[in-house]
Amino acid sequence: MSPNPAAYDDLDEMDLKILELVEADFDVSLETVAAKLDLSKSAVHYRVKKLKERGVIRGVTADVDPLKLGLEMVAVTDISVTHEAGYSENIGEEVLSIPGVEEVYYTMGDIDFVAISRVQTRDQMNNLIERIVAIDGVNETASKFVMEEFHEGRNVSANLTHDAHESIVDS
Repeated sequence: MSPNPAAYDDLDEMDLKILELVEADFDVSLETVAAKLDLSKSAVHYRVKKLKERGVIRGVTADVDPLKLGLEMVAVTDISVTHEAGYSENIGEEVLSIPGVEEVYYTMGDIDFVAISRVQTRDQMNNLIERIVAIDGVNETASKFVMEEFHEGRNVSANLTHDAHESIVDS
């Protein structure tokens, strides 16, 4: 499948260089970007604002190490469902709303969805899988548990248990 050139018609080389710097370090200052690209701070500010307005930059996030928060249990869950009108959007959104689920993919083939989940405890994982199975239209799940990671997820702090969250806040 070839890329859709209209998707990036409004981007230029300088925009790409700005994106590379921002992606490499979400906390990079406009001054640093301006200096590295030999632009004024106002030019960088204007370009970043435009990238945000066009939805190219969706937000600024922290790259949190999930293992430092004890989020060591990762599961890849295949989900088979009943095929009814609107099932792909409805079920996908419902799976994604479950605490601990980081990503959901609607797939073609023998499996309808793949969910990537990250939690701290077996109890959390059992609860997560039970909630997936309880979704109307879900017929079957099969989970694989990750033994070693070569790519880390995002927004991992949201997957902490309540007790772990309180412990961090109180310390």
